[in-house]
This record gives sequence, C-alpha cells and structure tokens, in this order.
Amino acid sequence: QVRLVESGGGWVQPGGSLRLSCVVSGRPFGTWPMAWFRQAPGKEREFVAAIRGNSGMKYYGDSVKDRFSASKDNGKSTMYLQMNCLKPEDTDVYSCAAGSGSPISSLLRHASQYSDWGQGTQVTVSS
Repeated sequence: QVRLVESGGGWVQPGGSLRLSCVVSGRPFGTWPMAWFRQAPGKEREFVAAIRGNSGMKYYGDSVKDRFSASKDNGKSTMYLQMNCLKPEDTDVYSCAAGSGSPISSLLRHASQYSDWGQGTQVTVSS
C-alpha cells in the first residue's frame, strides 16, 4: 500500500519559518519525481516545488522561489520543504505527491503528473 504522510505544518507569524516533511512508503522513492502542491478552499491547486528523481534537479513556483527550498533524503524515503520568510498568502494545505517516469520540466508543475498523494498538512501564517 502506497502512503505519503506529511507533517510539520502549523501556525507561524509572518516572516517566520516552517519545515514540512513527507515520508513515503510502499513505492520506490529515489528514482521518481516528487513534488509539493498547496491548495486553499475554493482555490485551484498551486504548484510549489518539485524534485526530479535521478538528477535531483529542483523547480519552484514563482510565488515561492527564493523563499522555499525542497530537498530529499533517499535513505529515509523522505522529502522536505523548508519555508522561510512566510507570508499570510502562503496559508494553505500543503500536500506532497509522487510521480513516475521522467516528464519534461514544464509537466512537473502539473498535478496530473503525480499518481500518489498525501493527505496534506495545514500551514497558517498570521499575526
């Protein structure tokens, strides 16, 4: 059974930091693309970050680049999202996703490329 379990969400003041984790079990981890997406009620799902499997190349959404950093530990089958300089507009449910193959870079930003998803973790940024 494939499972993706996120943790690390919570409440933080503007300008603060949080680190999300996504532990993957039941499927290969190191060689497949992984991603973070976020979504608020009534809004479309937004691409946050992706990491290619073999090369480890990283991609970021325009609204988070230079503030967020994705990484992974293949030995622990875990992906991370370090979020710095958080803003109220970063408030969302953050979900991790796992794909397969080696899609072109532009497709890594699309939720349809990922077959397995976690349940999400809430991040709230407010004063």
